[in-house]
Amino acid sequence: MSNHDTPLLLGASPGEALVHCVFIHGRTQSPEDMLEQVISKLKVPGVAFVLPRARGNSWYDARATEMLTDRTRNQLEQSIAHVRRLIGDLPGTKDYAKPLLVGGFSQGACLAIEYAMRHGPWSGALASLTGCRVGTPDCERPFADLDRLPTYLTGSDKDPWIPVDAFSQAAAALARARATLHCDILPDRSHEVSATEIAQFEKMLRRLSHRSWW
Repeated sequence: MSNHDTPLLLGASPGEALVHCVFIHGRTQSPEDMLEQVISKLKVPGVAFVLPRARGNSWYDARATEMLTDRTRNQLEQSIAHVRRLIGDLPGTKDYAKPLLVGGFSQGACLAIEYAMRHGPWSGALASLTGCRVGTPDCERPFADLDRLPTYLTGSDKDPWIPVDAFSQAAAALARARATLHCDILPDRSHEVSATEIAQFEKMLRRLSHRSWW
């Protein structure tokens, strides 16, 4: 049984969609916030959006850059399991019939990376908008061979939640995991999703809908 709540479903029906997109909200946010800040700005037909909803509006209590504790590990694993169940319920994902983009913003972006490091790769892409790995370099963390999974990672020199060092460590980890990596550092950008990130995210969805990565 999930510790989290019912997701928000938007766009095309999962059965008829060309692409499935699971996009995870940040700390203290909601799927409705992601609709306003990200999804409503995308102009790609044929996408079924699944926006998970964290109970209490957060996926885990700690900051992403803090040392992992047993409590944080448990919360993280429960949240990742919830996302995996949502993905498993989408038609065509188990047999790779439809491409899947897993993404998120802030805490949701961190959760997307951690999902990939446990359950990647898949037929699709990863988009981490202002994200990093959860924990510190001294923590024991799962590590997957992502086998050229298209991945978009962003950050900012002025972001108060994900410092540049954490961003760069995540980029290095994804490179070692053999992701096909595109990174954007956006100078002076506050803790938000910028027009640059929206444009790149839309480009990824369009490429997936045309299967131009295959």
